[in-house]
Parts: sequence; structure tokens; C-alpha cells
Amino acid sequence: MITEKRGFSVNGYAVFAVLMAIIIWIVFSISDASSHVVPVSIIAKVVIAVAIAPGFFMVQPNQGKVMTLFGSYVGTVRETGLRWTIPLFIRKNISLRIRNFESAKIKVNDKNGNPIEIASIVVWAVTDTAEAVFEVDDYESYVSIQSEAAIRNLANIYSYDPSDENEIGLRSDPVEIAERLKSEVQDRLERAGVTVQEARISHLAYAQEIASAMLQRQQAEAIIAARAKIVEGAVGMVDMAISKLAEKDVIQLDEERKATMVSNLLVVLCGDKATQPVVNTGTLY
Repeated sequence: MITEKRGFSVNGYAVFAVLMAIIIWIVFSISDASSHVVPVSIIAKVVIAVAIAPGFFMVQPNQGKVMTLFGSYVGTVRETGLRWTIPLFIRKNISLRIRNFESAKIKVNDKNGNPIEIASIVVWAVTDTAEAVFEVDDYESYVSIQSEAAIRNLANIYSYDPSDENEIGLRSDPVEIAERLKSEVQDRLERAGVTVQEARISHLAYAQEIASAMLQRQQAEAIIAARAKIVEGAVGMVDMAISKLAEKDVIQLDEERKATMVSNLLVVLCGDKATQPVVNTGTLY
């Protein structure tokens, strides 16, 4: 495996000053020459100046220059500003800036076999320029394809809505899913010299063909949960009412009339519509 190493380069401004001095020296040497024959020393100075000039290059902030010589990797330059290196080195720009990749919405089956639509956002940056250039053919395309492969694999492992409360779900546990997705993507991009800064799900929904059925199921579950809370509260209120009546000795009720009172109170408290009261003006017997 080819890993990044520091490439040879020097301060370009110092070399530029040397080049200017050589050029001025050449100009004065030519003006001082008395004959029409150009001295060998002047030709040598011109050759040196021409050889030095192609070695200049500029490195922008958060950018690296990967250098090769006759097909061999010789190093990467990350120092910003004007730099100079051996002119024979071939230099290639690599951006070290943080980038965003948002995958397309893909259809995949979750753990329970339900078709879902899912998409992700991956925040990444190149940290090893040598691996990014030489280990994979096109590291940007590699990030795109491997990120989509990771989100597909993640969707197959977890269910959209788990039936077990202790089980991690795609919708119910976004933090845990994001960490697992980041780890999954990083494992796949390790050899490309890429570090994943963040990964999270940007879109999650049931596929269109089962969306209406799953919506009805979710509504039914919500209604059942709400009804359970209503019944629990109603039973508590009925128990409190009977206990208060007995405690304050307001009225003595036999078991049959207690049952009738409980039935009426539960109908009033648990009904989803307003009840119409009936006033009994007769006696207890």
C-alpha cells in the first residue's frame, strides 16, 4: 500500500529571487560582451534559468500536490504559497477540503422485508493523498458508490419500526444509526485515504406501494396507545370516586349499584363522543 510522505520542495520566493538575479546577470553579461560571439558562460546561465523556471508551482490552502517522477511516487507537498521543486516532478492537485455527498433515494428492504426508501448524507475529506490517488481509480466515484453500498447494508440489518422496544430501529434511534452508518462507510473508504467526518440518514420512508398500509398500522397503534391511557385514567377516577363516597359516608351502595355506577362512569370517561345525561328523580328502591 502506498501511503503519503512529505515531498521535496523549497520556498518559491527565495528561488524566484535567485532566478531574477541570474537573469539580471545574463543581461549585464550580454551587454558587456564585445564580440558577436556569445560566451559559453552566458549560454550556461541561460540554460540554468530555463531549467529552474518550470519548477515553480502554487499550493492553495487545504490543497496538496502529489508528485511523481517517471511513474514513481516521490511525495506530497502541503505547504501553502509559492513553492519550487525539481522540474521533472509531475504534480497533481488534490483538494483536502471537507466535502458533502448526498446519495440518491434508493429502494431497499429492511430487516423485516418491508420495502423502504432511504438516503444519506456523508461528510468526508481526503486525509492521505497518496492512497486517494494510487489505491483507487477515482476516489470521488469510490466514495459515492461505497456510501450507497453501506446504506443498503445498514437498511438490511435494521428494521424501520422494530417490534421489540430493546431493538434499534432506523426511525426510532437516529443517533445510534448515524454512528453505525459512519463506521460502516469509514470501513469501506479506509483504503481510499478518506476520513468520514459525519454520516446520517437524510430521507427515510416506506415505499409507495406499502406506505398507506403502514400509515393505517401506525394510526391504529396510536389509537390503541391513546385508548389504553384513557382506560387507565378512567379506572383510576372511578376507583377514587367510589373510595371518596365510602370514606365520607355520602351514600351506601350495594354491589349491584356499584357495578351500575362503574359502568356509567366508564361510558362517560372512555367514550369518544359527548354523552347525554339522564336525570333520575325517583327513589333508590
